[in-house]
Amino acid sequence: MDIFSALIEDHETQRKYCRKINSAKTLEAKKEAYESLRVELKAHAAAEERHLYMSVMNYDEGLDLSRHAISEHHEMDELMSTLSDGRTGESRWLESAEKLTETVEHHLQEEEDKFFKEAKRLLDKEQIERLGALYQTEFEQFKEEAA
Repeated sequence: MDIFSALIEDHETQRKYCRKINSAKTLEAKKEAYESLRVELKAHAAAEERHLYMSVMNYDEGLDLSRHAISEHHEMDELMSTLSDGRTGESRWLESAEKLTETVEHHLQEEEDKFFKEAKRLLDKEQIERLGALYQTEFEQFKEEAA
């Protein structure tokens, strides 16, 4: 699977967890869905930054794109830190969870509509295929570690 197909597949999983967080009726159910999303996001971001963003940053046209995407990953990390710290009150936790799902959904859409199109223009077919295998291997490894 090429890197873009692998990433889009993982994006769908992340969207599913965001919908679960938003539709859950109890705080406990929201936290359970959040935990699944957290593991997915941590593994996805680590492998994506290493294998796609760094490759795209090798091109002048890819620097700002990658920097912007990395800054959005950092924003998600900050929100997850709040959600995972164990000291956050219920109303702040719910606010942070809502902000996280909005940020994730925005990031995924922007990546698919803008970043991937530009990256496909910069990377050749061989790179795209090779990066897919590297991404998938590392994603699974990070996912095990993040769980």
